[in-house]
Amino acid sequence: MSQLIKPTGYERLLDTRQTERGIKLIKEFFQQNISTELRLRRVTAPLFVLQGLGINDDLNGVERAVTFPIKDLGDARAEVVHSLAKWKRLSLAEYKIEPGYGIYTDMNAIRADEELDNLHSLYVDQWDWEAVITKEQRNVRFLKNVVERIYAAIRRTEYLTCETYPQLKPFLPEKITFIHSEMLLKMFPDKTPKEREDAICEKYGAVFIIGIGGKLSNGEKHDGRAPDYDDWTTEGDEGLPGLNGDILIWYPILGRSFELSSMGVRVDKESLLRQLKLEGKEDREKLYFHQKLINGELPLSIGGGIGQSRLCMVLLHKAHIGEIQASIWPDDMRAECKKLGMPLI
Repeated sequence: MSQLIKPTGYERLLDTRQTERGIKLIKEFFQQNISTELRLRRVTAPLFVLQGLGINDDLNGVERAVTFPIKDLGDARAEVVHSLAKWKRLSLAEYKIEPGYGIYTDMNAIRADEELDNLHSLYVDQWDWEAVITKEQRNVRFLKNVVERIYAAIRRTEYLTCETYPQLKPFLPEKITFIHSEMLLKMFPDKTPKEREDAICEKYGAVFIIGIGGKLSNGEKHDGRAPDYDDWTTEGDEGLPGLNGDILIWYPILGRSFELSSMGVRVDKESLLRQLKLEGKEDREKLYFHQKLINGELPLSIGGGIGQSRLCMVLLHKAHIGEIQASIWPDDMRAECKKLGMPLI
């Protein structure tokens, strides 16, 4: 309950029926837009993968995956995916996708260690996407171009939603602002990473923070990243390390920054080995996924995840993600949310 944000004067602008229709509208429209914008084909994705192959996303490296034994495989263990960052890259190779094209899928995950609040749920749903790129495109300039195209698709979806439900008013700025996490630290040296995100998002409305995963000049990370999917050590155009980042907006209903997407240029062989060494994870080099990458069997790529329920929450002006998706919540949080006018599904 201590994590619950209680917005002052919150009022539901859409009833339950309108909300469900709005969710359908947003998901169908945005999915079509992003697939056209980035030239992505839809593929079917797994809910779980075999343990020990290095395919599952390790997120910050501390979250536990939900696991279970498989009877017909001699009780070999499967684990529910955290995301599909590595699986997608294997699929690009399997489908023989050419540079300039890619794939997207509906990703559903269970994150049992999540701290539950207005934005975080045990259940995670996102559009996971991945596209093949060339060596020449492994730079910050190309990364920024992809971010701008994703943000344009988000704003088009906001426009349609507000046209459909006139009681909703658009609030996203026309442009997204780019800033490196090191520059953000220099701007707000006395703030925590989360406070820095709040400050920069309140100032600009929509921000892409570049370079997440490596240590900054103060010896701390802006946020954690697994060492084997995003490239956060290769030096970019600004002379600072990092070819990845997060799309965040300022969300006035909750009075805080709000992450919609985590994405980036993926590791090549050199950055993979470098990042595994930095994190003391060299033992992963022997895993299936990592061997395929080291041996040059996987294409260079860029990719990320875009939160489905989060995008619907923002565009439908909801105060809690539980107003969008069905999940499990503490009884006291559910009761408090009902009193505050934000009943959870």
